[in-house]
Amino acid sequence: MTKQKILISRRWPEAIEAKLQEDYDVTLNQSDTPLAVEEFQSALANYDAVCPTVTDKITAELLDVPSPRCKILGNYGVGFSHIDLDAAKKAGITVTNTPEVLSDCTADLAMALILMVARRASEGEREVRASDWTGWRPTHMVGTKVTGKTLGIIGFGRIGQKMARKCHFGFDMKIVAQDAYPVKPEALAETNATLVDTIEEVLQQADFVSLHCPGGDENYHLINADRLKLMKQNGFLINTARGEVYDADALVDALQSGTIMGAGLDVYEGEPNINPRLKECENAVLLPHLGSATLETREAMGNRVLDNLADFFGGREPRDKVA
Repeated sequence: MTKQKILISRRWPEAIEAKLQEDYDVTLNQSDTPLAVEEFQSALANYDAVCPTVTDKITAELLDVPSPRCKILGNYGVGFSHIDLDAAKKAGITVTNTPEVLSDCTADLAMALILMVARRASEGEREVRASDWTGWRPTHMVGTKVTGKTLGIIGFGRIGQKMARKCHFGFDMKIVAQDAYPVKPEALAETNATLVDTIEEVLQQADFVSLHCPGGDENYHLINADRLKLMKQNGFLINTARGEVYDADALVDALQSGTIMGAGLDVYEGEPNINPRLKECENAVLLPHLGSATLETREAMGNRVLDNLADFFGGREPRDKVA
């Protein structure tokens, strides 16, 4: 039987690529760099499935391919704001994602960002590596205590709830949450979390604000200059969601003016390009989109794509269909 042709837009863990090649006629992107628009459109025309990632900006224009052979985009990642879902539907292309399997590791990294920025860990490491450390002294690089503080979570879905558990049970933090969608009472009760109606209430109450909301147009620059002014002066903003949910220039202004104490960021608008002003902020921790970057999680993400492809080509609705 002829195997379906599948294109993988970026390199995946070796074990997952091997599994794919057992069942499909797989083409790997050996350069491991984002595909050009022409390359992606060629893939839509010549492959049965294309497996993109967040680095592939799949617009309506890109999807405007006459009679595409591709009938499924098996997205490698939970977020899909980089894919125009309406255009995919119009083109007759199913879209799937990989939820659940990366929740713990993304929440772990958000916790790491809280600790790093509060305790000035990045600043301290830079000082040691530069041989500028002159020894212990009582007033040297004093940071902020994390235990017992209030964590505000914007987006109380799977990742936000994982974050709440880690902070509440691990660091005795009070949880204040907001979500655009209904939240089950039991999800709040587990960490004694308080659900508030507005983002503004979260910003005003929290010592640390952690973003776990979807990206896309609906949340574009959700955190802007006006909302940053509502945060506590000794507050911190943490983002492991999507780069477009905060206004980088407004955040830099808030960091440099002392409107807020610091920020921990893992994602940026226009990745891999980063607003150069952010790099000037000593009170910002900047990581290169590492939220799901553990071998266990990246393999689990790949297996989830495999499950979705198997369902689709087996005539079943994929478990993680989003469009």
